[in-house]
This record gives sequence, structure tokens and C-alpha cells, in this order.
Amino acid sequence: MKRTTNTLAAAWLLAGALTGSFAACPASAAAPQVLTQAPGYYRMLLGSFEVTALSDGTVTIPLDELLTGTSAQHVRATLARSHLAPRVETSINAFLVNTGKHLVLVDTGAGALFGPDAGGKLQDSIRAAGYSADQIDAVLITHIHGDHSGGLSSGGKMLFPNAAIYVNRRDAQFWLDMANRARAAESQRAGFDQAATQFAPYLAADKVKTFDGATELLPGIWTSPAVGHTPGHTVYVVKSGDKELHFWGDMLHAQDVQFAEPDVTIRFDVDSPAAARQRNAALKDAAARGYLVAAAHVSFPGIGYVRRQVKGFEWLPLPYSSLQRRAPDADVPDRNR
Repeated sequence: MKRTTNTLAAAWLLAGALTGSFAACPASAAAPQVLTQAPGYYRMLLGSFEVTALSDGTVTIPLDELLTGTSAQHVRATLARSHLAPRVETSINAFLVNTGKHLVLVDTGAGALFGPDAGGKLQDSIRAAGYSADQIDAVLITHIHGDHSGGLSSGGKMLFPNAAIYVNRRDAQFWLDMANRARAAESQRAGFDQAATQFAPYLAADKVKTFDGATELLPGIWTSPAVGHTPGHTVYVVKSGDKELHFWGDMLHAQDVQFAEPDVTIRFDVDSPAAARQRNAALKDAAARGYLVAAAHVSFPGIGYVRRQVKGFEWLPLPYSSLQRRAPDADVPDRNR
């Protein structure tokens, strides 16, 4: 007992000495804040296909100035209910589909077009996701706008040197014909210059492939016309087994406004009434049929379901899954499981 008592006493004395020595030391300086995000990707399975959402970063836009078919006051009030200011930080999402035979990129983000503080993160996200740009053999452009095709090239060089670039023929004819520039609205003219620069190396290498209407581009990947936002705006539909995912492109821009009020449009639309009709039809179809949707400007990763509300619709983001707990041929779990 005496030995045990002495041992305990020694332990208490040692603890006291250590506590005293720690107290005498000056506190360590706080770690500096990092203030950056990691390269963004999110992986999921669609039947036997692997789909990876890729973040190109974000861009902040004044929705109270850009949304049309409504009032700025109403937009500000609607955003405030979601704890958002009128200038909303908006995701720029691209998506990679690995079918087992093809590695397909849907849209390329903004590249350097928006400056150093917006967009331009796609190449980092591709690498972080375990791929390289030269592995991609097909790039599907939903439409020719800077934040969807701006990451095709840099300094006159192809960033996807082994890929064929697919784009709707009507979009290509509109944006890649400089004769249309003078007739276009002044706010759209920069888009013609950007398109000419981004597509130039691919056109020179005969890598731009156009299509019309609804067609199967690659096994399991179809086009679905959604004309309005641009003359050839296209939704890409991917099917594997009994699972289906629609890549919406710019079917909507302001998730906190346009799901509930799909008739609200935006100044970027070439044909606003047609864009509103397409959005209403797409929302109704997605809600009725229950397939997954991938949207370019819904908060990253931008993949989820649409649910009908008494008035308008609601966005249901896909819940996080770590993937490795499931077998490689397992399917995406039910949302509520």
C-alpha cells in the first residue's frame, strides 16, 4: 500500500509540475486562415455509369438587375427569405460521365473569361477527381455561352486535345458566324468574340461535330432540344439500366426564385418566352417522371430531383454518398433511404 501511495503521489507531483510548466509557456499564435476551397468534385453512380460533378468555381451576379418578368423589389424579397443578398454567388458546374467506353465532359465552365476571381477551376477539379483532360474523348456543349464553353481552350491551344466537341447546329450557326454579331443585341456581342476564340483550335483541327434535334450521340447519351435560352440550347440525357439523368445546362439560373416561379426569365435569354416555356415543361417532366437532374447553376454539386409544389416546384439535392461503401455495380440509393 505504501508503494502504491508513493507512486500516486509522484504522479500528482509530476502532473502539477507539467501543468505549471505549460502555464508558464506563452500561448501559440493562431493558425492563419486559408480562405480557399479544395478543388471541387462529387461522384455518384448512375446504373453502371460513373458521374462526377466538377466545380469550375462561382460567379457573383446581381439577380435583382438580371431577372426579368418580375420586379427587382420582388426578387430582393424572395432572396431575403433564403437569407441571400441580391448579389448571389452562383455555382458554375460541369459534369463528367464515364460510361466504361467513353469519358464525356458536359460543358467546360468559364475558363479565364470572368477573370481570376470567378470560374476557371475546372482543370483543377478534373485532376482532383482522378482524371486528366487528355483522357476526355467527347465534350458536350449545352450551348455556346462563356460560362459553358469558355474553358475549351487557352492561349489558342485546345485544353481537351483528344476530344470531339459536340454542339447543336443552330447554336454553332448563330454564335460562330460573325455576320450575326452586328444584328445581335449589344449585350450579346461579346459572346461572338469569345466563341470564335474558344472554338478556333477545334475548328482548325476539324474536331467540332454538330447535330440536329433529338439523337443518340454516344451509347447511352441522347440529345433533347430545349431551344430558347439560345437558338440551339440542348439538354443531354444519359441513361444506364433503368436510371436516367438530364443535364439541364441553363434551364434555370436562380434556384431560389425560378423553381417556385418558373415564368421568371433572365436577360441572358435570347428568346425569353421560349426559355420560360422550356423551363416549365422540363420542371413538370422531371417532377412527374422522377429522374435525376444536373443543373449548371444550382449550388454545387447541382444534382438532384424536382418535386411539384402547390405553386411551382421544389429542388431536392441528392444526399451525400461516400460511394466506397457500395459495390461498383450498385445503384444510387433512394433519396429517403
